[in-house]
Amino acid sequence: MTAAYLLDWLNLALRWAHVITGIAWIGSSFYFIWLDQRLNVPPRDPESPGVAGDLWAVHGGGFYHAQKYQVAPERLPEPLHWFKWEAYFTWITGFLLFGVVYYLNAGALLVDPAVLPQSEAAAIAASLLLLPAGWFLYDGLCRVGLGESLFLAVGLALLLALCFGLTQLYTGRGAFLQAGVMLGTIMAANVWRVIIPAQKALVRAKERGDPPDAAFGLRAKQRSVHNNYLTLPVVFTMISPHFALLYANRYNWLVLFLLFLAGAFVRHWFNLRNQGRSGLAWPLAGLAIGAAIAVAVVPRPASGSASFAEANRVIQARCVACHSAAPTHPTAPVAAAGVMLDTPREIGAWAARIHERAVLTRTMPLANLTGMSDAERALLGRWYAAGAPLD
Repeated sequence: MTAAYLLDWLNLALRWAHVITGIAWIGSSFYFIWLDQRLNVPPRDPESPGVAGDLWAVHGGGFYHAQKYQVAPERLPEPLHWFKWEAYFTWITGFLLFGVVYYLNAGALLVDPAVLPQSEAAAIAASLLLLPAGWFLYDGLCRVGLGESLFLAVGLALLLALCFGLTQLYTGRGAFLQAGVMLGTIMAANVWRVIIPAQKALVRAKERGDPPDAAFGLRAKQRSVHNNYLTLPVVFTMISPHFALLYANRYNWLVLFLLFLAGAFVRHWFNLRNQGRSGLAWPLAGLAIGAAIAVAVVPRPASGSASFAEANRVIQARCVACHSAAPTHPTAPVAAAGVMLDTPREIGAWAARIHERAVLTRTMPLANLTGMSDAERALLGRWYAAGAPLD
């Protein structure tokens, strides 16, 4: 049993756990923002004078009456349910998964000598330092009291700078994931360092018999709303490694920033709808951004032609070590991504993928471990342009 085989299972276990906990966290975020924006204000059926808003709902064959207090109820009920472990375990599993996939393969997935010559240790150290740095910068910006419009403008400028800076530090794929991990860290730290402490302060005040300070609730709500807008951009970075056309181009930093904007626009539309407003321009703007990116990164077809025999020599020499029913490369205990290129039929079935990864985005072979040359990539491009013949 090889180390690569065990790491594949660890990758799977962490990825599954991360998705499960992420669904729970994002689901609760979406629900509570929806609930807060759908409350009847003033309440229609309040159970006490301290209720600020209420809502009736039906789900799963039952009726529910949700109420939100202006600050806190007269008496704290037992049990009082908290929502925090979803956030904590989403971050823990995500960070561990990032470490298994990217830190243990830093030479292939983080370091690109054409971008910045650096050691694997330096790349990992920079990644680790950027996580708390991003949180402290964001948290400080929240505490300065800039006002909503100025905060948004400064925040977007910093996000654009982050996208650009990361693509000058790491591979495109690594930059996208680093940005996602940094935003996810901010979200989890919002829960750990602001939202939960604010809620605990309200509970302690009630237990002491003191009037609770409404400022704690307002601070927690601000960070909760920020987290809500960050959810879709972070989910995008989770799936971005599957789409090399996005991160393997010279404008990947701008693509990353614009797709973050598109996700926030779509989330804003949902929030407006929850308030009974249309706001259709926001998702249309997000779609327009996506369409513009698709046009901007469209690849140019190669000119000329090459035979299958020529292409197959390159594939057998540079690709089959990992993409085979019986891989020979030590990093691939089984066929990488399930792609096998042993026969002409298999090569034909994966021709478009070969063209995208080896020719257009140049992300395969991974870290060019098998030394595919520019001339060989060009040959594969000509073969694909000729219709990927198999005879």
